[in-house]
This record gives sequence, structure tokens and C-alpha cells, in this order.
Amino acid sequence: MCGIAGSFAPDGVSAPHGPDVMVAMLARIGHRGPDEAGYYSDNRCSLGMVRLSILDLASGQQPMASPSQRFWCVFNGEIYNYVELREELQQQHGMQFRTDGDTEVLLRAWEAWGTDCLSRLNGAFAFAIYDRDSGRLALARDRFGKRPLFWTRASGRFVFASEIKAFLGCGDVGFETDPAHFAAILASWTLSPGQTGWKGIKTLPAGGWMEIAADGAIRSGRYTTLDFKQRQQFGSMAEAAEAIRAAVIRAVTIRMRSDVPVGLYLSGGLDSTIIAAILADLRGDDPACSYSIGFEDEGLDESPFQAIASARFGTQHTTLRATHRDICGAFAQAVYHAEVPVFRTAFVPMFLLSQRVQSDGIKTILSGEGADEVFLGYDLFRETMLRQNWAGLDMETRKARVARLNPYLKHFATAPGAGMVGLYDQFATERLPGLFSHEIRYQNGNLSLRLLADRDLAAHALDPLMAATAQAPGFAEMSAVEKAQWLEFNTLLPGYLLSTQGERMGMAHGVENRCPFLDPNLVAMAGSVNLKHDDGWSEKAILKHAFPELPDEIRARHKHPYRAADSKSFVLERPEYMEMVLSAQELGRSGMIDARFAERLVTKIMTQPSERISISENQAFVALLSFQMLQHQYVRREGLPEVSEAALRGRLRVCVEERQAA
Repeated sequence: MCGIAGSFAPDGVSAPHGPDVMVAMLARIGHRGPDEAGYYSDNRCSLGMVRLSILDLASGQQPMASPSQRFWCVFNGEIYNYVELREELQQQHGMQFRTDGDTEVLLRAWEAWGTDCLSRLNGAFAFAIYDRDSGRLALARDRFGKRPLFWTRASGRFVFASEIKAFLGCGDVGFETDPAHFAAILASWTLSPGQTGWKGIKTLPAGGWMEIAADGAIRSGRYTTLDFKQRQQFGSMAEAAEAIRAAVIRAVTIRMRSDVPVGLYLSGGLDSTIIAAILADLRGDDPACSYSIGFEDEGLDESPFQAIASARFGTQHTTLRATHRDICGAFAQAVYHAEVPVFRTAFVPMFLLSQRVQSDGIKTILSGEGADEVFLGYDLFRETMLRQNWAGLDMETRKARVARLNPYLKHFATAPGAGMVGLYDQFATERLPGLFSHEIRYQNGNLSLRLLADRDLAAHALDPLMAATAQAPGFAEMSAVEKAQWLEFNTLLPGYLLSTQGERMGMAHGVENRCPFLDPNLVAMAGSVNLKHDDGWSEKAILKHAFPELPDEIRARHKHPYRAADSKSFVLERPEYMEMVLSAQELGRSGMIDARFAERLVTKIMTQPSERISISENQAFVALLSFQMLQHQYVRREGLPEVSEAALRGRLRVCVEERQAA
């Protein structure tokens, strides 16, 4: 895992950004790679990286060149099947390797197969490869968006980096919030596909590649598309479960390829407990280190289930208790690393947890993220099935099935009868093209959209997402549940769970997340098992059948999404930065916020008991506070964390001195 950055000067532009700018950019993402740094430049392209050493510690330095020095690569992430790919390249192409890691395998695979290599990669990655002979720069990203890659234009140059904050080191890149992107977050809790939150800053899409030619022409494409087609047939649940078990074990096993210790985030839920069970078999008498979060509020705390899982599978467990003071104290730093407005505070304890993991010398951590999207773990999927069949159900069946949904939400647990049935009556048919499964969720965003001064912008906040579904290959032919999966895979998963709450919080302290349930082979099997041998109303039944050794308490437990206290923390602690939302002058500085509505919202939050604050109000408040914080940090560049360019220069390895391209 690393952080990468670069600058590319097409014809007509004198040169790429020089060493000073590259050092400034790399210093801003130095947290991603505390071990080493490297730099390459010629008259067209500058490539830089900061390295978190996980594989091939002695000889995996970057930027790395092919034997002919035609191709130069900077690479962030891991190629889990690099061992198999190296054997194939040796046997079929006679290639010899001088290192033992995955970077050289990636570089030689590109040399052998070009963009065709991408579909062969099983990993979490973003990389840039520069072809000195043709003067082309290629960028690519993994199929599920586990690793980030952003790019923009600056004074005629193309500039790219692993994180948006790297552009703070590039003097000719400005920061201005994109109002449509902010509206999408308020409406749907996350960015729509292709959005970054910032004007002029773009993201390479998940499963995408882009090539910039010497004359500046851009070619781009997708090497994979998401579908849930049935690729295999299993005669029974037992047969399907056996295949899934083998695939999950294989996914965990190859993600243990590392030259440093690998830990586990143990939430107390089904998915991370499955990983704990597999690790117990793989590691034998060498227990895995596991980590979790506990909370002051009993309704949020999952510590008892974490303890059960740890005891059953013998992990060496650490629980970090996140208090309201902790959340407030780390909020500004966590938002800086998130880079976009957020709708809840659950990412902050993950920031604190990765700090603890790093202090224990763990650089790589396994996570159960992705299992709910792959194997229909969320109540959202059961709700979609219920609403799709609503017209054909009698009243008692409707009430009974509504009562089985979302028991952790107060309004579901206390009013599963006529009130919730009436709500479902309103949403039994599609209103927003392509978004049927998520319409109730998005309805909850209407309150947050009132924060926008531009009412027309609020009215069209979901247009980019509807356009994305209309253009997605095969989307129209998907079932309602498959469309719900597609939306999760393309919105909340990459836009929040894998990024803000996952990758960014981990890499803020140099901790790499690995997600076995997002193994492409496992995801490809989902369409062959989901709803084939059960009706979907038992949460992730296929995984429960596949892993019968799990504790009964965890197998029988209803899905409990990871949550943290939201507005309550700020009300109790009243940190100084609350002035950003308490001051009418501050609220008006961006020109995007309806200050009068925001003031009313904040007043209610600060004066009413927490039990009188709705989920929608909590989300709107956190979104407002994080938006204001980003205006302060990125737009006005106030209160930015200090970084040491001198320290970065001290470990910078210049691969090739300034030279003319061949």
C-alpha cells in the first residue's frame, strides 16, 4: 500500500511539475507511506510515491522500471494473485524477475498484455504506468473502487494523486465545492458515480482505465462491468454452501500474503466472525490480533458479541472505547482525511481505531466489508422484495413482514403496524426511474436538502444517479433486488464504506484494509446462490450454512449496522469549532447554505434532548458541520494539519535524475 502522485505535460506544455511541487504533493499524503519515498522525472512526466512496505520489503521500491526502462510504474495497493501471475509470465513469456513482490509482476503484466492484464488482476489497486517510448501515461483502478485515484488539470498539465489533499501541494489547483456533488450527498448519503465533491477534480471510475497520449488526447474505458448473472448451478443449499465456503477461505488465504503481520477488524457480526474462524484454522497456535470499537451508549455498543467471537476463535483482542469527547476531539482530523462531507460520525472511531492498530505495529487489517452487498445482508434488500410484492399481500402479512425489518431503528421497533404500513403503501410503485429500491432512503434526505440555498439544485440532486442507472450496461434487465445491489455497489460502498469510513481512515495512520468478501471470484458467485435456495428473509443464509462453526449468538443475531453517536457528542462536548455552525456569518460564507434553515436546525439540535432528534436531523447536522469544516480546511486553507516536506525529502529516493525522454 502506498500513496502515488504525478504530473504529465502533453505537447505544447513546457514540462511537468518539478521536484518542489511533487515533494509538496507527496508530503500531503505522506501518511499513506511512512516507510519510503521515490521520484522519477523526465521532460514529459513526473511520478512520485510514498511507500507503506508490506511485500518484498528489501527490493520493492518505487517508482519501478521495466528491464528496458521503457515503462515506469507507481502503484498503490496489492495484487493478491501476483504469485500465480508471475508463474504465468515466466512460463508463457519467459520473463525473469529481480524482485519478490507484486509491483514488478504488475509492471511486466502490463508490458506483456497492456490493458488486457487488468481483468486478470485480483486485488485492490490504483496505478500509473508511463511509457517513455510513446510518451503515454496510463492510469487504472481496481474493479470495486477499493483504492482511490483522482486527477485534474493544472496549467495545461494532467495531475493525479491517491488523495485529493495532495493537490493542496500544487499551487495551480484551486478548491471549490461542486454544488451538485454536495446536493447528491445530502440526498443519498454519498456521492453519485463519478463525483468527487470538488469542481474540476475527477475520479477514475472503479474498474476503469485512462490513457493520456503525448498530444493530450484521452482514451478511457472499463475493463469490467458489474452484473449478478447466474454462472453456475447448484443442486442444493448444501452444495452451494460448500462452494461458497471454499471461495471465502481462498479469498482470505491469498489476502494473508504479506511480509508484515495481518490483523482483523472484529465487529461482532457474521462477516468478520467468519474471517476470525478462517484465521484460527490458517494460523493454528499463532493467534491473530483483532480490534474493535466499543461505545458509551449501550444501544451502539457491540462489545459483548465481539468478546464471544474472540473467545471462540482465540484472537488476541483489543477494544477501543470511543467516548463522545474522543469523537469531538478527532472530528476535524477525520474530516480532513475524508475530503468530502459526511452524514454520520461513524468514520471518526475508525480513524481512532486505525491509530491504535498502527501503534501496535500492524500495517494490514482484514475487514468483513462488502459481504452485505454481495450476499444481500441489508434489510434494504428484504424491504425491496416486500415492496415489489406489496399489492399481492394481505394486511396481516404486510404487518408481519414490516415488523421483521430494521429492529435497531426506533420507529420500526415501536411502530411496525399501521404507521409503517401506510408509509409502504406510498412507496409500492416506482417514482424515481431506476431508484425504486432506495426511494424510502432517499426520501429521508429531503430534510438535509433544505440546507441548500439553491432550491432548484435540491430538486435535481438525484438526477446524476438516475442518469448513471439509465446508462449502466444491463441495468434495465436486472431484477429489483439486483438493481438494489448495483446501487449499493456504485454509491454507498465506494463513496463511503470503502473510502471515508474504510480506506481513508485506515491510511490516515498507514494501515491497509483488505476485504476478502470483495474478491472478484466470490462476487461472481453471488448471482448463482442468492435467492436460489432460500427466500432471502433469513439474513445471509448461504454464509450461515457455509460456516456452521460460528457461535449461535452471532448466527441468530439480526444485522446491526455499525453506528456511532452523531449530534449528541457535539451537544455534550461543545467543541470550539462548533462556531462554524452557530455563527450566521460562518454559515453564509460559502453562499451555498440556507443560513436561516441551518440556524433553526442547529438550535433544535443544541436545545432538545437527543431522543427528540430524528435520524434525518442528525444526518443533516453532521453533513452541515463536516461541510463547514471542509470549507475551512480546503477552500480557505485554514487549520490544515502541518506536514514536513523536509522529512519527506530526507527519505526521497530519486530513481532517475532529471533527463530528456528517449
